[in-house]
Amino acid sequence: MPLALLALTIGAFGIGMTEFAVMGLLPDVAAGFGVSIPLAGYATTLYALGVVVGAPLTTALGTRMTRKQMLMLLMGLFVVGNLLTAVAPVFAVMLAGRIVSSFAHGAFFGIGSLVAADLVAPQKRAGALSMMFAGLTVANVVGVPFGTLLAQQINWRATFVAIAFLGVLGFLGVAKLIPAQPVKAASPMGQEIAAFRNPQVGLAMLMTVLGFGGVFAAVTYLASMMTEVAGFAPSSVVWLTAVFGLGMVGGNLISGRFTDRHMMPMLYVSLVGLALSLAAFSVAAHDKAAATVTIALIGAFGFATVPPLQKRIMDQAAAAPTLASVGNIAAFNFGNALASWLGGIVITAGLGLTAPNWVGVGMTVLALGVAVAAGVLERRSDRGGTGGRSGQKAQSAQRDRSGLADGPKGRSGLGVQSGRIVASGPGGGGDSAETVVPADVRA
Repeated sequence: MPLALLALTIGAFGIGMTEFAVMGLLPDVAAGFGVSIPLAGYATTLYALGVVVGAPLTTALGTRMTRKQMLMLLMGLFVVGNLLTAVAPVFAVMLAGRIVSSFAHGAFFGIGSLVAADLVAPQKRAGALSMMFAGLTVANVVGVPFGTLLAQQINWRATFVAIAFLGVLGFLGVAKLIPAQPVKAASPMGQEIAAFRNPQVGLAMLMTVLGFGGVFAAVTYLASMMTEVAGFAPSSVVWLTAVFGLGMVGGNLISGRFTDRHMMPMLYVSLVGLALSLAAFSVAAHDKAAATVTIALIGAFGFATVPPLQKRIMDQAAAAPTLASVGNIAAFNFGNALASWLGGIVITAGLGLTAPNWVGVGMTVLALGVAVAAGVLERRSDRGGTGGRSGQKAQSAQRDRSGLADGPKGRSGLGVQSGRIVASGPGGGGDSAETVVPADVRA
């Protein structure tokens, strides 16, 4: 894998820590500001909603910047937001800081996904995506437990100061390792929006909202569930979040390995496993050993959904992937916000601290239904288009004989169009370029 991926991994680590650290800090934040646990959960809900709003907004504002410049700007915004969270005198200001930092999240992962995909060959793109998202998963193994420990030893504010420092490292990593790019004209917004007319793009985003959202229904209230239901000491939350993170790392790596070859089967298996794990957690949460194992399974199956969900949206919107890719990251976080909000509602309704797990089950089952429906529609479309594809092959063969063959899509290659040879750059990343070569230079 290219060294430049390390820069994206560093940024993802910091973002992952600020996103997930709250699940271990929620009781401390609630006590520090004198608010209830469900109200403190808005630190998660509003962060996720900030990603939903901020992802397309920051992407639109940065259309005249290179991807490298945009990533550096986003890391700067991330640092400012986390420092504001750390020094907040009242709960409202703390929430404002969370929203500011969230504005960096969606665009960073959306644009970073495109950069990661462009750094490798087309058949290795899912692996590159999983490498970048590994920063987010490792944050749960190392960063979140460290943040929880820091909060217990000093206070929760110290955790966000440490996260801001990680943002500085991410900024420097992007500046040093990501290749420089020329400023290029942005894709027409109409072309980017047109990608959403493909029904499969909408279905893919709905899978994202429901599928990964199911994870957050449970983990937002993990600390309270483990201390008040399972009977763990508050200090145990440190290593319990590490267990969750280890599950995420394993699920991400396994999924990244198989997604390039078996994307939809990988997604089906992940969603079924996640639904079963969340259902089991409602019972397992009452036993320390069972709860520990189930937490790891939720992390593994939950994050195994990420590479196929992100790759599918990029595949379905390949002609104009930037807004769709960023939009899918927003969809992840809209699902997170929806799940944590619904989890707070069922707790407030008196259904108990384990009730959010069933919210997660319901969302995941719905996601599985959407995935199956999308797969069926795709197969029907393929069968219905068989004749059309045969005709296209015949036309392509005729163009080959007449010297009008198109270059291969999605990878570097040469094609002849109207008496000239065109070299096409790597597809899927929006940076394809044409180089006109004299027509007598032919393979």
